[in-house]
Amino acid sequence: MDSIAFVNAMYLMENHTFSRRQALQATAVLGTTLLLPLQKLQANILPIISKTPSITAEEIAAIDTALGKKGSYKDAESVYTTPLPRNDLKMKIKGETVPIPFGFGGWVSFKKTVDGKSAMVMSDTVLQMEEVNTLISAAHANGLEIAAIHNHFFYEEPRIFYMHIHGIGSIDVLAKKYANTIRDSKLFPANQPAPSVPSTITGKENFDLPTLDAIVKYTGTVNGPTYKYTIGRADLKVMAMGVEMTTNIGLNTWASFAGKQDDAHIAGDIAMLQSEVNSVIKILRKHNLEVVAVHNHMLGDDPHMIFLHYYGRGNAATLAQGFRAAIDVLGKTPMGNMKM
Repeated sequence: MDSIAFVNAMYLMENHTFSRRQALQATAVLGTTLLLPLQKLQANILPIISKTPSITAEEIAAIDTALGKKGSYKDAESVYTTPLPRNDLKMKIKGETVPIPFGFGGWVSFKKTVDGKSAMVMSDTVLQMEEVNTLISAAHANGLEIAAIHNHFFYEEPRIFYMHIHGIGSIDVLAKKYANTIRDSKLFPANQPAPSVPSTITGKENFDLPTLDAIVKYTGTVNGPTYKYTIGRADLKVMAMGVEMTTNIGLNTWASFAGKQDDAHIAGDIAMLQSEVNSVIKILRKHNLEVVAVHNHMLGDDPHMIFLHYYGRGNAATLAQGFRAAIDVLGKTPMGNMKM
């Protein structure tokens, strides 16, 4: 028996993270000792876990104290997130100023494992080139790991890279480790300039929201002068290191609009199974949206997710149609159904 396959199967059993597909795989790997009806197998060793254990008020206070900033809690996902915008940056795309909420705001999220015995910290950080390796060293010095480093944009000035940092442990310890990792960087909230006075013109005035919502078939969120859709993958159960990955800990598809209704920028990210990648690329190009990057965000995720970043310029409704067409591709291609 393949030792890696055996370990993976035992890990799934011990952490109760089976999907039906994974249960069948584990049965095949572990042999005749598990040749039971699937329903009996699940009843005996897979107690139903309806919800990830909540983050307590004391744990939230520990995160807030470590970072010196309050975040927000999503009870439906048991995820606590603190935004880390780079308000010190003045961003341009093709020479035109774009707001930080368009896609230059980082974040850090905390979520417990499904068995409640540990927790994950997951972060997406916004960095200039010269900041990347300093932060890598700080993360490793504090016992955290790097999951990915990549671009999200073309044409941006200054050049920006995004680094995903993760770790496993207790929430209070993870909060201290993460705070110490970013403490000497511009990411740390205390090192950011005071927020500028909000503009009286917001995404609500810049865009025809009812028209966009009707096209996308979701309701977005106004964030300053931008309008953003964030959509999870409710059709999938993705596990990583014992944590169920959900919308607010990074498993999401999004689209952000900046500019005006008749002259808009769109940028975003699409969370895909490997078998969906080229179908999404094909439909984005059909709608004249530029594919900017294709990469991972996480390590150890099952099924393994790929993330595609895209960009476009034009009428907001036309751009939204391209985004919706990409969403329509998701969930249509079975896992493993990749043409060679």
